Formats: sequence, C-alpha cells, structure tokens
Amino acid sequence: MNEDYVLELEHIRKEYPGVVALKDVTLQLRRGEILGLIGENGAGKSTLIKCCSGAVIPTSGKIRINGKEFDRMTPQLAAENGIAIIYQEFNNVKELSAAENMFLGRPIRKGMVIDRKAMEEEAAKAFAQLRIKINPRELVKNLSVGYQQMIEIAKAIQQNAQVLIMDEPSAPLTNNEVESMFEVVELLRNRGVSIIYISHRLEEIFHLSNRIEVIRDGEYVDTLITKEATVDQLIRMMVGREMTQKFPPRKPCIDESKVVLELDDVCGNGDQHMSLKIHAGEVVGLGGLVGAGRTELAQVIFGAKPKDSGRILLNGKEINPKSPREAIDLGIALVPEDRKRHGALLGVSIKNNINMPIYKRISTASVISSGTEKATAEKYREEIQIKCPTIGQLVKNLSGGNQQKVILGKWLAADSQLIIFDEPTRGIDVGAKFEIYKLINDLVEQGRAVLMISSEMEELIGMSDRIIVLAERQMTGELTKDQFDADTIMAMASAVVDQRNAG
Repeated sequence: MNEDYVLELEHIRKEYPGVVALKDVTLQLRRGEILGLIGENGAGKSTLIKCCSGAVIPTSGKIRINGKEFDRMTPQLAAENGIAIIYQEFNNVKELSAAENMFLGRPIRKGMVIDRKAMEEEAAKAFAQLRIKINPRELVKNLSVGYQQMIEIAKAIQQNAQVLIMDEPSAPLTNNEVESMFEVVELLRNRGVSIIYISHRLEEIFHLSNRIEVIRDGEYVDTLITKEATVDQLIRMMVGREMTQKFPPRKPCIDESKVVLELDDVCGNGDQHMSLKIHAGEVVGLGGLVGAGRTELAQVIFGAKPKDSGRILLNGKEINPKSPREAIDLGIALVPEDRKRHGALLGVSIKNNINMPIYKRISTASVISSGTEKATAEKYREEIQIKCPTIGQLVKNLSGGNQQKVILGKWLAADSQLIIFDEPTRGIDVGAKFEIYKLINDLVEQGRAVLMISSEMEELIGMSDRIIVLAERQMTGELTKDQFDADTIMAMASAVVDQRNAG
C-alpha cells in the first residue's frame, strides 16, 4: 500500500468464455494527477475501467481505494468510495432539465415532494465551480454535446468524486468544446481530483497527463512520465512493433476513363450546387469544418435525404435513390461516422451483420441458405482480418476497429462499387487506423471508388488522390495531390462563400 495512491489495481485478470480480456494489469493513480491510459482497440482499457466501477467483476486481482482493499467492486461501492466514470455514451435523460439530470436517481426532497428549486440551486453551484454557463432549467435535449458532457462531470463532482475516469471524452466534441473540456479537466486536477484519461488522440494525452500507462492485448506494458515520452515510443509500445509509416503505400490504380460517381449541380439537404467526379480506383477526400455540409452530401448520395435538384450519375447512368435500400441495390455504400448507432447492429452476430444487405439474394422462398450465409461471413472475416473467436460473436463485444471492419465486410458482400466513408477512423487507435487505410487501398486497387469525409488533416492529405473542400454548404476548392497543403485546405474550409446569383 502506498499513501500517495488514491487508486491501485493489482494483477487484474478477467476471463470470458473463450476469451481472456485482461491477463495481468496493474495500475496506480496518484492523488491530484492525470494518468493517460492508452492501448489499441481491444487492448482491455474499457474492461479495466469497468472493473473499477463494478460493472465488471474481475476473475482475480485486487483493487485498493485510499489503501482499503477490495477483491471486487459494485456500482454502489464505487460511488461510495468516490469513483465516477464518464462514458462515451452519456447517462442522461434528454427530456429532463440539466438540474434533474444532475440528481437523477437521488432527487432532493422536501418531505415527500421533489424540491426542484433546491436541485436547481445546487446544480447552479456545481456549474459555477466548473466555470461553465448552463441554465439548470434547460432541457438536456436543447444543449450541445459538450454541455451534456459537462453535466456528467458536474454530477460526478457534486457527488464528491475523488477519482474521475474519462473514456474517450473528446470523441463527440467540436474543437471549441474540446478546449473547454481541457480547461475543466485541468481545473479539477488543480483541486486535487485524480483523473484517468483514456484517448486514442496522443496529442491530448501529451497535453493533459502527468504519466502515461500503456496496455497491450490485455497486459500491462509500462508506465512513462509524459514529459520523458515520445510519440514513436508510445506507438511502438501500443502495437508491439515499429510503425515506420502512418499511411500504407498505394500503387497507381485510377482509371480516368471510368467515372463511377458524378454529381452535376446537386442541391439538397441544405447543400447547394455540388459538382464532382470520382473515378474507379480513386479516393476523393471531402474536407471542411463541422457543419460545412459533408455528411449532408453523403446522405443525399446514399438516398437517406432527398435531392432537390441537379443530377446524380452512377457509372454514367442517372440515378435518384429515394432510400438507402435503393442506393445499396444500385451499388452505393455508406460507412457512417457513428458506427454504433447507424453502422452496425451491435446486438446481433458478425455473421448476421455481414449478410444483412444480401439476405434477399441468398434466400429462396424466404428461406436463407445457411451454408452461403456462413461461407460469406467466413470469407470476409478472413479477408479483412476481423479479430473474433467465431462469426457468431456479437458485434457489440468487438473493438472499435473490428466493428468498422464488420461494417466494411457487409458492403464488400454487397459488391458495392462506390463506398462513402464518413470519418473512417474516428475513435480508432493508431494500429487499427493503419489496417483501415490498407483496406481502403485494397478497395480502390480492386477498381472501386471511395469518397472519404475526414476532419483529420493528416488523414485527408495522406489518403486522398484529390481533395474537395466545402464551406457553408458549398464547394470552395478542389486540389490535386501535388497541391495538397494544410494551410490552403484550412483557408478554403474557412472561406466565406459568395452567394450565387447575388447582385
């Protein structure tokens, strides 16, 4: 026992049937520090923090909080001992006010009646402590994602949390919201709160943390002092190998004679006058700031939102998909930004997800060919290297990178010719990113066309053959590979677009 540590995990092991999620992990969190916790998708980070909260019971190992030893936690014990976790999916009720969410499950009462005024006053105090401006009476559904996250943090602090565990806290936030969140995190550290900060974004880990712990394949690797660590060193420890390249090489494969997708002055879903071409074997990157209209354009192409005017041509033929089902049948696929909500059915198997677009094709008189179903799933499991015990594994139990591969597998099974990626590597670690990039390269080398939306400048430049930039729902520029430049792209993304037909 060390009095300097508020939380200690010692030789934690967690076994599931056929899978060892954690083999031997030790973690020590000092008072008033930020400990960065990193590792590839599937390394065991989420399982480890769930052992702290009582959501998962370790098979073996010890947990100490302020020197008091436990062989297992429960959610109530964790809360009583000052441990709070901010998950990627917030535990709020959007139809209730900010104050009501602060006291969800533990309302302040005056006799038998809930005292809303007292809750609003206490919420206001908590928000003021964190230097954030939220009206306690505002419904959560009317607040930005950043403010919703602040309510979760305020709730933890109001319950006197000594240890705050943050799981990918910046993933759903805009750049401005991330800066605000950083200020709150540093404020809490200065007040003596100990924080475990989990992120795939190494720049955030370096910016915030005092020390960094690395785990790989369910095992403890090492803990480093942040100011003494390097990015290359951490990547090597995370993936267990040298990564000399961030982006895999791609042989020239663009077929200029074959235009897979053409937009001719398309308007719809708020976007105006969109014109572009994507050739077979080409990756076209779509850049722009949040709200520029990139996802909105993808939704129109995929039939999720209606086109108001203009023409969409696929392989030279005009199309007008009125639903995603029509777009899929035409050979268009969308790998969405929010893979958990829109990309995969998390509660069903890998086999079912991969075969989802083709069940009609592999059925006779509404009876599915189980042999074809299994063979198809096994083919793409092997081809794109989905890491899983069996194709019967539920998708929700896979890492983020492998969930993304399952989504891609179903579009390969559907023989899609145009694949739209919306933020293809969001929330995915550096090793899994490289694998996704290789899969994108494989797609275009097979003659498919890719439209890739990305907010990561390095990814946009590293993976695209051409980049088209949007601002204010219009196109502001197009760059060929020899013209790629981060400053130029940002200038185009920030441009004020002249209104057409004005004056």
